[in-house]
Amino acid sequence: MLPDPVPFPAADLLRWYARHRRSMPWRAGPGERADPYHVWLSEIMLQQTTVATVGPYFRKFLSLFPTVAALAAAPEERVMAAWAGLGYYARARNLHRCAQAVTARGGFPDTEEELRTLPGIGSYTARAVAAIAFDRPGVPVDGNVERVCSRLFAIEAPLPASRPRLAEAAARLGEDPAARAHPSDFAQALFDLGATICTPRRPACALCPWRSPCRARAAGTAEELPRKLPRAARPDRHGTAFLLLDDENRLLLRRRPPRGLLGGMSELPGTPWREAPWTAEEAQAFAPAATAPWQEAGDVRHVFTHFALTLRIRAARLPGGLPSAAGGAFLCPLDALENEALPTLMRRAVATGLAALGDA
Repeated sequence: MLPDPVPFPAADLLRWYARHRRSMPWRAGPGERADPYHVWLSEIMLQQTTVATVGPYFRKFLSLFPTVAALAAAPEERVMAAWAGLGYYARARNLHRCAQAVTARGGFPDTEEELRTLPGIGSYTARAVAAIAFDRPGVPVDGNVERVCSRLFAIEAPLPASRPRLAEAAARLGEDPAARAHPSDFAQALFDLGATICTPRRPACALCPWRSPCRARAAGTAEELPRKLPRAARPDRHGTAFLLLDDENRLLLRRRPPRGLLGGMSELPGTPWREAPWTAEEAQAFAPAATAPWQEAGDVRHVFTHFALTLRIRAARLPGGLPSAAGGAFLCPLDALENEALPTLMRRAVATGLAALGDA
């Protein structure tokens, strides 16, 4: 059970937000109604990604797909290429499917329950879109809100087990009449409070509109909360990728399977990823051209959610043309790489291989 309710007046937070709200490309201005497309797109992009990273991608997406109908009508390959670099690529496929579903029904539904029926929209995103775009009462709980609530209510239990209690605490904050009267501003005010004042390290408690009733501030434990269980060490995996160029500066790429890690994205051909490092002899069996003059180009290390990958890059230029594209392989001119759906890992791998060949 949570402690007895503590007075955290929503009006105090809303007054602070009116003065200090962040300006972001997807956020409506004071007194303006939020665009559901902008809110939904930003929320999907912000999952597992920072605001600073998302800003340029958001602007790029709007330039390419200015409406949800334009996004729905675009080929999936174009959507994946625009998403390349944001990671968690299943989000991009679900984004496309959701845009098609929204367009088919004539627009976004305006309730949390209906929003949850759309592809790729879970409980958090549905509540965020309902609150921010449609002023539906409800408090979406992201990492910022979890941190704020853990400190306001001095919840000592560590994450992730404390999440139900944190959600209950957030719901209590949202029961304030002022919060229910302004759900969009209240939700975004909580986000901003966590992002700019109630930060993970050295929170600026003196500037917080709820500093007086905050239990963790009074106890001197604000910087220690929320507590987290130690993370398990990520296992290591290893692979080898082959960068092969022809005389016309065309690069051999292949498409990954549509489902699974980096699904549907482009990559350099290479070995599977496994726990043990590959010897040069073992990796050579996966080379797209056995007789090419392969040279070691270096390693690229990339950390995924559940494992860390060390990818050894071997590079070669093959005079007389590349082997025929098969098994999903294709040729891509170097000057067209910018528009190719290469994830960050593969862009770094390509840059490493080209540098070894003197083509960087």
